[in-house]
Amino acid sequence: MANDRLRDALLAARVTNEDLAAGLGVAGKTVERWVTQGRLPYARFRHQIAVLVQKDEAWLWPQAYSASRRGQISESEIVRVYPYRSDIPAGTWSRLFEGARERIGILVYSGFFLPEQHAPQMRLLQRKADDGVGVRILLGDPDCPQVALRGREEQIGDAVAAKIRNALAAYYRPLAGYRGISIRLHATTLYNSIFWFDDEMLVNTHAYGVPAAFAPVLHLRRLGAGTLFQTYAGSFDRVWDQPSREWTGPRQEQEREAVAGRG
Repeated sequence: MANDRLRDALLAARVTNEDLAAGLGVAGKTVERWVTQGRLPYARFRHQIAVLVQKDEAWLWPQAYSASRRGQISESEIVRVYPYRSDIPAGTWSRLFEGARERIGILVYSGFFLPEQHAPQMRLLQRKADDGVGVRILLGDPDCPQVALRGREEQIGDAVAAKIRNALAAYYRPLAGYRGISIRLHATTLYNSIFWFDDEMLVNTHAYGVPAAFAPVLHLRRLGAGTLFQTYAGSFDRVWDQPSREWTGPRQEQEREAVAGRG
């Protein structure tokens, strides 16, 4: 049976079978059998290919790992578990923001605590964007029913929507429209807040009726053979790809409110 995942990953990475064979020092027929017949490469080749195409080994070759081995790998992806978000040391936030070289992703509803508690790191975002780091920020759409529901679940009324509006006006305005920084307003149910820095990630789990600040956080590090990190990375990307509003600043909100008023 053909390995369609490997075929698609190579196509997406624009790597031909011939290129892969030359890079790994194997025969072209060997690569062809990996793709068309689903043959399993040696472990050293699987790791090299996974790095090349930026996919997890366990996703490309799920048959290579038993359920127990997948569990062991996932455990290795967990750097630490924090009972509360406030337990994360300030130095960890600083290291993650300052050390990012390729990407920074933030998926929250309001994210109000970031500019309030980690203002120096948030001020780094423009410089990071200037250095070529892709910055993606997803905040909740304050007018969507999912945000309203979160407020009711936490018994704080429309406070979540108000916090989002305040955060946009007070803190995210300097980032709106900045080259290399994209801010979108999403309308998805937020199961986890995600803070993504290259190959590390903080996943703030959500529990019904519990504010995110008082819910556990997983500190994850990507492993080539792991799937846990990729699960949350894929979740972030799916929210990013949902129909959403690109937020370019307060003027956009004013225009939207004016149109709604005329309606």
